[in-house]
Amino acid sequence: MNPYAERVLQVVESIPPGRVMSYGDIAEYLGEGGPRQVGAVMSTWGGGVPWWRVVHADGGAASAGHLQECLAHWRAEGTPRRGEKADMRAARWDGRSVDSQ
Repeated sequence: MNPYAERVLQVVESIPPGRVMSYGDIAEYLGEGGPRQVGAVMSTWGGGVPWWRVVHADGGAASAGHLQECLAHWRAEGTPRRGEKADMRAARWDGRSVDSQ
């Protein structure tokens, strides 16, 4: 695993339960790469971190094939939703504090 991938996974592990970050949010937080690079890391090494907390910019689950599992995690964690998507206004985490919105 390369250092960039390690940094991405560290950010994902730090996302609090009930909150989400988009692929682009993670890249912006790190100040390097972009949504596609974060997505590549997640698709290769993301199975061991809370992958359901990483979403598309519109709040959609990262993988349609894992939607039901993602929704189950969101329900268990109390992630704010709008239908089958995370409510980005209420659930987005900025990487700084548990209470930030």
